[in-house]
Amino acid sequence: MPYSVLIVDDEALTLRTIGRALEGEGFELFLAGTGEEALELLSSEKPDIALLDVVLPGINGIEVLRQMKKVSPPTIVVMMSAYHLVDRAVEAMKLGAYDYLIKPFHLSDMVNTIRRATEMLDLRVRVRDTVQTAKGRYDFGRLVTQSPAMRDVLEMAQRAAESDHSTILIQGESGTGKEVLAKAIHYNSTRAHATLVSLNCAALPDTLLESELFGYEPGAFTDARRRKEGLIEKASGGTLFLDEIGNTSFSLQAKLLRVLEEKSLLRLGGTKPVPVDVRIIAATNRLLKDMVSKGEFREDLYYRLNVVPLFIPPLRERREDILPLALDIIQHFNKELKKNFVGLTPAAAELLQNYSWPGNIRELRNVIERTMILCKESEIGEENLPEEICDHREEPPHEQLSSSLDVSPTGDQFVSLKELEDRYIDEVLVATGQNKTHAARILGIHPTSLLRRLKKNHDLS
Repeated sequence: MPYSVLIVDDEALTLRTIGRALEGEGFELFLAGTGEEALELLSSEKPDIALLDVVLPGINGIEVLRQMKKVSPPTIVVMMSAYHLVDRAVEAMKLGAYDYLIKPFHLSDMVNTIRRATEMLDLRVRVRDTVQTAKGRYDFGRLVTQSPAMRDVLEMAQRAAESDHSTILIQGESGTGKEVLAKAIHYNSTRAHATLVSLNCAALPDTLLESELFGYEPGAFTDARRRKEGLIEKASGGTLFLDEIGNTSFSLQAKLLRVLEEKSLLRLGGTKPVPVDVRIIAATNRLLKDMVSKGEFREDLYYRLNVVPLFIPPLRERREDILPLALDIIQHFNKELKKNFVGLTPAAAELLQNYSWPGNIRELRNVIERTMILCKESEIGEENLPEEICDHREEPPHEQLSSSLDVSPTGDQFVSLKELEDRYIDEVLVATGQNKTHAARILGIHPTSLLRRLKKNHDLS
């Protein structure tokens, strides 16, 4: 579908000349000789671009621009003016005009200006599509969980998303999905079409972190040659996600508190407050309340951030989520890696569920990606999983081992840990009638790990 252009000029020859040039470029055209006609067409047709003369009979071009911005804000406006009216063109730019042309101008210059405006329109479409894609991807209904505890977290997060000014503090171990939850909150809020800016506070030294967040004025420090807008300003109207907030200094914490309380900031080297409208979502893998009690985090900032507290349980405490997450990750990498995996064998599924996942969902994702890259089958089996998952087992209670093997804790009766394990394995094999699969299940290790252990012992004997 071609973009539409509204041309507004009181000279009929100019309208025809510009109209023919743009029609030849494939644009849909609307022509108006007065400001009043332009506003009528604007209301009914909502053109993508307006080419607007400053000097018009009746309502002048500057006033038409003001009303255009109210009636049809998405319309991109390019002003036209004679050389001696450049100051009016500058005024128009301040009111939101995209560009201006000085009469007389070459038609090729005018066409190039309109083409640049269409690039802006294309960018808007891409941004809108990106936002819609993100809204779908991070819809709360699509976040995978069967855990009652995690469902409670998502329900609270969804309610928090609807209150788009309240600060949110997300706590949980590394890899539990704190940033995913922050994105879900942003894309399900009224701020979804504005910017989401993310920053890992642990990734930068404190001085650089401050300049990244607050920006700076020229001369604020040696290399500050021109003004730089900070991330807080860039997030204005949207959301600022501060990961690992517990790694910030007291000085930076005080400045963040001021932003939250005063809705403004001072750039480094600046003296004039800059108003900002930003929602802050903070996250940490540390317990901020404990840090406050130890004097490691400002108490006032903690309470200001902790308006809506969300705690994500580690994966080991919601084992019912492991397999649904694994299958969802497999589907994701089927698309990304152009694979066609159908899922997991029962033995592999059992190993995944029994593993403690110290790295949480991030570790699960990495394991599945690596396995899918290396595996030649269409189903992930136990033999495809990393050794640390296959060998993982819960240690049996010490009393159980001691009574089973009748080991005395005195004198020469002490044995090495390896000998103790070997004797225990032998007893389990005897008890299971040498059924190595059953024995491996009791021992909590992978059958191939048991076979490897028995073969090694045989070779050494």
